[in-house]
Parts: sequence; structure tokens; C-alpha cells
Amino acid sequence: MARWEPNARERLVRAAVDLFTEQGYDATTVNEIADRAGLTKTTFFRHFPDKREVLFAGQDLHARLLADAITEAPEPATPLAAVGAALDALAATFTEDRRAFGARLRPVIAGHSELRERAAFKRAGLAQAMADALHGRGVPEPTASLAADLGIRAFHHAFEQWADPTCRQPLTELARHALDELRTAAAALG
Repeated sequence: MARWEPNARERLVRAAVDLFTEQGYDATTVNEIADRAGLTKTTFFRHFPDKREVLFAGQDLHARLLADAITEAPEPATPLAAVGAALDALAATFTEDRRAFGARLRPVIAGHSELRERAAFKRAGLAQAMADALHGRGVPEPTASLAADLGIRAFHHAFEQWADPTCRQPLTELARHALDELRTAAAALG
């Protein structure tokens, strides 16, 4: 693959997941990832600070999508309805061609404590982006944080289902269902 071809960031992510799957996270170097992607180590570091971050490349984009959807939700939307709109916006970016990639990514992250920790940090960051957007709509604490936490929990659960190779439902449908289940469970708390 020529070094000048487009989509360097995506190529690096795919190369990293391939190598992490084949030889393990610890055994894979940045040089190997760059070589597999047909790029240089310098190009890798232009896109990512380290090999761990290559797996969490979309966090900033995801946070913006979530926050923008909450901000743009209709004025009378409840906090959970605004969070639902945000989950719809995020889930819509997970196209069918990304499902197999998600299935490969899950065991890589699950198999390494450093990556599980980073995934938890990502989820917390996404929840904070939603809570901040809810605050911008005038939603007070703890309502904003609780709605955001429920949204991230719903999305994470839906993603786990969606990335299962036997699943055929769209992520948007799974996320809506997961949020509805959590809404029902919260109401049952009394």
C-alpha cells in the first residue's frame, strides 16, 4: 500500500486491531502498526500519542455528536428524550460495515486491563459531554448526570449486543431498546 494513500487514521486503526488480534496488545509495537498500515512511525504519532489511543480514536467525534444532538433536541424534550436523540445520532454512525470491526475490537479491549481502564475513561468522558449538554439546556444536577449515565450505560450495552456476530439488529434499535429498559428499571426503583 502506498504511503500517500488517503485515510491514514483509519488504516492505522485497522492495522492495530489486526496486529493486536494476531499477536496480542503487549507484543505489538507502533512500528509494526505503521508498517502494516503502509505508513511511517512519524505518521502514526501525528495521529495518536501511543498505541493504546489508536483503539479510542473516535472519542472526540462521539462526544461532539452526543452533545450536538442533545443541544438540538426539541425544546420540550425531557432529559432522557434528549439523551435518546443523542444515542440515535451516535448509533447512526455505526454502519453495518463496522459491525465486524466491533466484534474484533471487543476481545482485544476485554483481554487487557489497561485497555479496559481506558474504555471506562472513554465512557465517563462521553457521559460528561452529555451531562454538560443537558446543563446547557437548563437541566439541573443530579438529573443531568443521571440521564447521561443511563444513556452511556444503554449505549454500551447495545454496542456489546450489536458487535456480537450473531446479532442482526441495527445499533440504533438496540440502543433505543436498552434506554427504554433502563427507563423502566429506574421507574421501578420506587
